[in-house]
Amino acid sequence: MQNEKLKPNAIDASELSFNEFKSIVINDYKIAYESRQASVLGRREVLTGKAKFGIFGDGKEVPQVAMAKAFKNGDWRSGYYRDQTFAFAAGISTIKEFFAQLYANPTEGADPFSGGRQMNCHFATKSINKDGSWNDLTQIKNVSSDISPTGGQMARLVGLAYASKLFRNNKELDYLKNFSVNGNEVAFGTIGNASTSEGVFFEAINAAGVLQVPMAISIWDDAYGISVPAKYQTTKEDISEVLKGFQRDAKNPGYEIYKVKGWDYPALCEVYEKGINVCREEHVPVLIHVTELTQPQGHSTSGSHERYKSKDRLKWESEHDCILKMREWMLESAIVSEEELVELEKEAKVFVRNAQKEAWNEFLDSMKPEQKLVVDYITAMAKNQPELAKISSQLASTADAQRREIFVAARKAIRLSTSQHSPERDELLNWYKNQDEINYDRYNSKLHTNGSDSPDKITVLNAVFDEFSKMVDGREVLNTCFDENFARDPRLVAFGEDLGNIGDVNQGFAGLQAKYGELRVTDTGIREMTIMGQGIGLAMRGLKPIAEIQYLDYLIFALNVLSDDLASLSYRTKGIQKAPVIIRTRGHRLEGVWHSGSPISMLLGSLRGLHLCVPRNMTQAAGMYNTLFRADEPAVVIECLNGYRLKEKLPNNIGEFTVPLGYAEVLEEGTDITVVSYGSTLRIVQEAAEELAVFGISLEIIDPQTLLPFDINNVCSASLKKTNKLLVVDEDVPGGASAYILQQILENQNGYFHLDGQPKTLSSKAHRPPFGSDGDYFSKPSVDDVVETIYKMMHDANPSKFPSLF
Repeated sequence: MQNEKLKPNAIDASELSFNEFKSIVINDYKIAYESRQASVLGRREVLTGKAKFGIFGDGKEVPQVAMAKAFKNGDWRSGYYRDQTFAFAAGISTIKEFFAQLYANPTEGADPFSGGRQMNCHFATKSINKDGSWNDLTQIKNVSSDISPTGGQMARLVGLAYASKLFRNNKELDYLKNFSVNGNEVAFGTIGNASTSEGVFFEAINAAGVLQVPMAISIWDDAYGISVPAKYQTTKEDISEVLKGFQRDAKNPGYEIYKVKGWDYPALCEVYEKGINVCREEHVPVLIHVTELTQPQGHSTSGSHERYKSKDRLKWESEHDCILKMREWMLESAIVSEEELVELEKEAKVFVRNAQKEAWNEFLDSMKPEQKLVVDYITAMAKNQPELAKISSQLASTADAQRREIFVAARKAIRLSTSQHSPERDELLNWYKNQDEINYDRYNSKLHTNGSDSPDKITVLNAVFDEFSKMVDGREVLNTCFDENFARDPRLVAFGEDLGNIGDVNQGFAGLQAKYGELRVTDTGIREMTIMGQGIGLAMRGLKPIAEIQYLDYLIFALNVLSDDLASLSYRTKGIQKAPVIIRTRGHRLEGVWHSGSPISMLLGSLRGLHLCVPRNMTQAAGMYNTLFRADEPAVVIECLNGYRLKEKLPNNIGEFTVPLGYAEVLEEGTDITVVSYGSTLRIVQEAAEELAVFGISLEIIDPQTLLPFDINNVCSASLKKTNKLLVVDEDVPGGASAYILQQILENQNGYFHLDGQPKTLSSKAHRPPFGSDGDYFSKPSVDDVVETIYKMMHDANPSKFPSLF
């Protein structure tokens, strides 16, 4: 570990004149001071009700200025909500934009990081254009979109750094000039000391150490996690002490670890210059533990830190405030006079105040025309309906009306005037309907990238077979598909537990590591969160990763990363960032508590923003992969666990044919009942259909193929027009994915119009199946269950034709 006692004036000024040196230092202080004023004023804006909530980077200003000095074009940052000073110093954000985000201004360009969708201090840079095409990421300072869950930024940080390793070592990627310059980019990460207690932090630290990637993690240590002091957070109350075993030495690779006081400006500048040079030039991970920081305003606007900090601690913090200490150092070093500092500070306060006022006025001004229009419409309507005058008057007198208040008034006026038709009401109604589309763009758009390479724009090519097409194991279908695509596209990489050397546990990647090398087909440790993060980071840097989770049951260990980060990425940046990672896993039918995974409702509820593919066999899976390899949106593909050794016909165009996402397929046409199922359970339904045919019952069997999106052509409701009966067969828990499918068919597709009886679901039991074939039989839908459920539905409709079985 590097010694924390560095030379007191460690800035190398040998090649600078004093005036140049002075100018740099004063500018750094100015940035730090303005950032502090933004925090102070931002808190005030929340407490006066102008903003909903605020969380700020006060107390971390000086180390962030030092960090920004080492941040170059092409580099990446994956941080959290304390890094506003870094954003100001690196030129990523202005103070006006900072306040526009605090006010959640959705006006185009006001909050360029999230379009008003994220709270303050959540930054992002523009990686893609409106059509989804990539920008030149080597020419900008890149920030991956911040998320609030503490520690959540660590998973993707591994992938952002790992991309530099691939760009440096895989010469096949040299043509991607807009994404990297020989892999020289550093991935900067930031995290608070308390969040280093989280599992994702330790996963990421270990993964980066194993991979030996240029990741530079800064730990802002102010000795607390909200109200909880370090003694309850960290062994030895010191995370860099805990991590000493990661320090590299002459024999073993590892980290270069630095420790420096957060109020020591010259020492911070030296550490960041030295540490980032090591990270960039030697391509090793670096950890910088920044200690003795303060948090002058407490954790956030939700409370005061005087509630939990002792008087002695508060006194120490006031004396060791990093801005105060930098100020003292500047005066002691005769860099600047007291008079100059007072004037600078005065100007900074005025500058920040003006930026705040401008941001607030622009926010209100963007809504004033809407407010005036609605007031005028309702006032005109009130001539014939006096009770509307109160609504109009109240809205007109609201000086700082926001869009919510405007629309509450408009909608109430529309409701109250339902029976009073008038030209004025028609005008209000037309305005409201037109605003619906505008507000969708402001608040609801870009769940997916929807660019020129979205999955629905990929050319559909059918699988081609002839008399020479071979019957092979399902695993061979996948293996051949992967092989052809890896030969076609050098951006493709795959990694996961047991994926490399043995070719995955089901042999889908057998022999491909030997053919394409360890950089492209790679084994990982058991670390589900950072496997997902590895994929996200690589995808954000222009590569096409397949991140494998061995069994669907284990995806739960990475669900936080997928839900908090990947699923919301396009939405929370309003389409300025994307990460087209493919999560490959396997589940559904097998045996036992831990290898029977069908927690589909959990995925449906937490992964909106991803495509959820549930292919019934490996040929369909290959077609979906072919689509996704050519598209630019993230997806989860769940292969059928019991399908790898079932025989399938190998398509002649195995690496080219595509299965469009969201298009249901009628597997068997029938007349009596529509049965919707997916994945492995479809084979159960098809087997049951043979027995039911003996009773004269005809099944129409539909495979939705993907659950997100679901049956965009309304195949299911079209089937109901014919059969008038519906059964959903699913091996998720009762009320799980089957409830989602019912909602899609009955509500979204208006399928309830065509029913002549109660729709039914047949699911697994509420628990995971016990081990063994008997456990599977009594826990998940069996052929007998399907036969008897459908027969009972037919009995209920026509008891004379179908007498009771029991």
